[in-house]
Amino acid sequence: MFRLRRYLRGHYAECVLAPSFKGLEAILQLLVPIIMSEVIDVGIANKDTAYILLHAGSLVLLAFFCYGISITAQYFSSKLAAQFGTALRDDLFRHVMTLSREDIDRLGRSSLVTRITNDAQQTQDGLNLFFRLILRAPFIIVGSIVAAFIVDGWEGAVLLASVTVAVAIILCFMRITTKRYRKTQKALDEVQLKCSENLEGARVLRAFCQEDAEKAAFGAAAHEVRDLQLSAGNLSSVVNPLTYCAANIGLVALLWVGGLQVNVGNLTQGQVVALVSYVSQTLVELLKLTMLITTLAKAQACASRINEVFDVNPTQVDGKKLADAGAGGAAIAFDDVSFAYPDAGGESLTHVSFSLPSGATLGVIGGTGSGKSTLAALAMRFYDATAGRVLVGGTDVRDLAQQSLRQEVGLVEQGPRLFSGTIASNLRWGGTDADDEALMAAVACAQAADVVESKGGLNGEVEQFGRNFSGGQRQRLAIARTLARRPRVLILDDASSALDFATDAKLRRAIKREYADAAVILISQRVAAVRGSDQILVLDGGRVAGLGTHEELLATCEVYREICDSQLSSEEVNR
Repeated sequence: MFRLRRYLRGHYAECVLAPSFKGLEAILQLLVPIIMSEVIDVGIANKDTAYILLHAGSLVLLAFFCYGISITAQYFSSKLAAQFGTALRDDLFRHVMTLSREDIDRLGRSSLVTRITNDAQQTQDGLNLFFRLILRAPFIIVGSIVAAFIVDGWEGAVLLASVTVAVAIILCFMRITTKRYRKTQKALDEVQLKCSENLEGARVLRAFCQEDAEKAAFGAAAHEVRDLQLSAGNLSSVVNPLTYCAANIGLVALLWVGGLQVNVGNLTQGQVVALVSYVSQTLVELLKLTMLITTLAKAQACASRINEVFDVNPTQVDGKKLADAGAGGAAIAFDDVSFAYPDAGGESLTHVSFSLPSGATLGVIGGTGSGKSTLAALAMRFYDATAGRVLVGGTDVRDLAQQSLRQEVGLVEQGPRLFSGTIASNLRWGGTDADDEALMAAVACAQAADVVESKGGLNGEVEQFGRNFSGGQRQRLAIARTLARRPRVLILDDASSALDFATDAKLRRAIKREYADAAVILISQRVAAVRGSDQILVLDGGRVAGLGTHEELLATCEVYREICDSQLSSEEVNR
């Protein structure tokens, strides 16, 4: 947790005031046994009613004053913790947004969600309790021991011994429980993963009647968390009884020694009552210290997991140059590019080369797993090529600022995501400053005008993940979102797979007409979608099986000819 202290900057007043008020409350509470001792030894012994009432009134006023101090301390502590938690979550999310897909895949999406939400909250709770008790508990414990030594050395020694044993027990259990809580948080990652997978894939789950199997899998993950929490809880539950035992043994010893001292006249009855009161206060604070240690153990485990994310340096270093697809001879080019995913058994792309000028269209076709989507990911620099170069406007994408690159190169993936809001708010992700006329032009080009009209216009509601739209409607709106940016390189990665052939053809003609200056990469499984392209790149197992026009590939590329034979009749192939 100490590494996260940077999020306390600018809040030093709360850092000082919260524990200071709690420390003041502790000092005032230490006066209570002294006043009680005086009431017994003076007021009751002399039957002085006025003295007793005066001191009783002072105890009542002291209680109200301590109550006000406690509320003030709680206010500053809660305010500090809330500010800390907000800053931590904001910074953690910003850091995650700088990570590449490779980094996020390695950490795990479900684990990142748990760390940003649950781990951050646990760390915030630990900080809140820390500033509430960090001065109060030690002040009362140490103050009680010092007061006991002042009253009688033997009594002080007894109290010191019992407190030492109790604190040693607490620290010992803290070391063990911290490891257990760390395992618990890791197990929560699996629960988060199962939950998100089943909620997002509910239709598939039901279509294959896998409800019972997934319930069992989720139950197993939840039971693992339960077992770890019970294990940590059982250890924590032992701490309080042992602390009680150590403190009560000390109390018995203190009463025994105090009784002997009273008999010989070294102590008064009021002093013994004061010592018992100090033991009671110490016991309460030890229990609070136990709660603090337990909470800090959780917070420490969670803070370590958060720091693991901060320790991940982005594998991609952002470039400085501005992208300009029209600057070089080719809007986009692959120069002997090879790529392998982390921990993969082989390369997804091997020695791929092509060059696409502005205004031209490149069709990319191949079987499942041939590397088509990987090609799109490299063009967007979601990953860096293992070998070779990806060039936009003649400049290596690794030298370009990513924001500039992604303004210049637009991608529509097969499974597009819409976000809750309105149609207009989603479309303006592509063109932030686009007016309604520009948005509707993009909508018309994407063949989505009927979709917008059916929802009442651009202000039509979009539910979470766009679930109030069909797959084809989501694809067309996603295409419109990218077209609104007017990219100079447009990549459609099977983006029309949910569209019928007629709509798909209209879409391609509209893009060719309205975005004539853009370099377009059409990635598709359909021969009909790519056959009209200026060039067609055929991928087979990540390698270039052929590059040329439809007619050239029919004559020279066996892989392409087999794809055509499987989809088209002999008349359509040669048309």
